[in-house]
Amino acid sequence: MAKEQIILGIDPGTTIMGFGLIKVVGKQMQFLQLNELDLKKYSDHYLKLKLIFERTIELIDTHHPDEIAIEAPFFGKNVQSMLKLGRAQGVAMAAGLSRQIPITEYLPKKIKMAITGNGNASKEQVAKMLQSTLGLKTLPKNLDATDGLAAAVCHFYNSGRVNVGKSYSGWESFVKQNSKKIS
Repeated sequence: MAKEQIILGIDPGTTIMGFGLIKVVGKQMQFLQLNELDLKKYSDHYLKLKLIFERTIELIDTHHPDEIAIEAPFFGKNVQSMLKLGRAQGVAMAAGLSRQIPITEYLPKKIKMAITGNGNASKEQVAKMLQSTLGLKTLPKNLDATDGLAAAVCHFYNSGRVNVGKSYSGWESFVKQNSKKIS
């Protein structure tokens, strides 16, 4: 019998956190869900972080993913935005780590390359390719959800390959791999 695995993909954000879930049976990928956590109506940054943590825990407790793939923040021009995005990513990672779920980070270009073959593809191109690959009937209005799904699909495409990104199997692993950065 083929091994079954569930992958949760997350596109962290403090305005919208996109997420998607796929099930992998053997070498076949099946779409489960994509959605988003809309945080626009909240002005308190710490409340947003709490909601990201709680929603990630809820997704984990509901779907029992075996692994989490998360889009790594990219450096933009606005340092404050980068800091907020990093916090959002960290909170989502902390939720997964608290449940002992292995996490792998992927740079946005790596995700786009895995899905479309072009590391500079637009969000729309990524969404259309996912729609075609997974047989999605419709696409969401905001493409943050498809970005989360893209992280999960990227992880599926990269599974079994060496050096897919930074992986953490728990707090100890995270600290060990990042202790030089912290000190």
